[in-house]
Amino acid sequence: MKIMFSAGEASGDTHAASVAKALRELYPNVDMLGMGGTLMERAGVRIVYDIKNLGIIGIVEIIKSLPKFFELRTFLKRTMIKEKPDVLVCVDYPGFNMKLAKVAKELNIPVVYYIAPTIWAWHKSRGKDIKKYVTKVASIFPFEADAYREFNCDVEFVGHPLVDIVKPTMTKETSLEFFGARPEAKKILLMPGSRKQEVLSLLDTMLQAGEQLMEAHEDIQFFLPRAHTIDREELEAFIDAHHVPVTITEEHTYDLMQICDVCLAASGTATLETAMMELPTVLLYQVSPVTYGLGKMLVNLNFVGLPNIIAGKQVIPEILQGDVNITKILAYVEPLLTDAAANEAMRSDLRAVRDALGAPGAVKRVAQVIGSLAEEKIHE
Repeated sequence: MKIMFSAGEASGDTHAASVAKALRELYPNVDMLGMGGTLMERAGVRIVYDIKNLGIIGIVEIIKSLPKFFELRTFLKRTMIKEKPDVLVCVDYPGFNMKLAKVAKELNIPVVYYIAPTIWAWHKSRGKDIKKYVTKVASIFPFEADAYREFNCDVEFVGHPLVDIVKPTMTKETSLEFFGARPEAKKILLMPGSRKQEVLSLLDTMLQAGEQLMEAHEDIQFFLPRAHTIDREELEAFIDAHHVPVTITEEHTYDLMQICDVCLAASGTATLETAMMELPTVLLYQVSPVTYGLGKMLVNLNFVGLPNIIAGKQVIPEILQGDVNITKILAYVEPLLTDAAANEAMRSDLRAVRDALGAPGAVKRVAQVIGSLAEEKIHE
């Protein structure tokens, strides 16, 4: 059995790695290859293209990078022709993966789409393309599965992978010691994103807010889990330009989340992870004005953050575009640091979000879907 993956950014690398591990457990002799990062490689996937420098955000930015994407798609097509995988697993990254799914269809390779295009939010027309090019959608939200059924897609609600992935491995006491965290200190988690562009855009403002928070609180600590798509030396140089002592961490992020008081996070998977860990979070979202303007016209949602979309109400504050500034950040962070009742109220709302994501076992169910399709292909 040979499975090929296509993941284009850090969150996709994480999800694909979990599926790869589950596949290895179910099918010990499985051969896995694809586009991805270090986590997939550790899980036993032979990386044919490293995604380290691939992360791009925004419509304008993507247009500028189109030639690179055309070359990459051609390379992966040649890889599929050479390797003859039994199944292609597309993980998120819809702008690229939808084109790759079409290539796989032309090569008669079944496609499983995991972390599928959000047709419930925008690009509803992609439902028709999914029906045409994707063999099976492994859906992570119940309402998403319903949206795909409207297009008569073969879809299975598998549950959300974060239910399996996001959990601490240490006690709080051990976590405090591991990260050098002071029990009485106010502890703030900084998650500026996994793309270099996001980090440059948001981390500067986060650190400026951090300088103000240091003046207001005698004992405060800052932690930043480094996305494996960002070079540590580059990150350290950026942080050193500010007067905020930040502890950069490399592992055990969920253990870190359980001991922090507040998180400042770029919009994306991170906000759902903090929701799962019941960590009060302030969401920051900033893209080019053109990208944001187009998004406002195309997206059929009242919120940016996944916890708020799932809850159907604002659970975590969202600071968008020009409002991403020190004053706004402090207005939301300070009450969460100083008012225990406000902090606990948000944690309670986040527990409800976590409960809405379904039962454990999503990753294993995805692996079973992939394995079944592969076996069908092998026995054709």
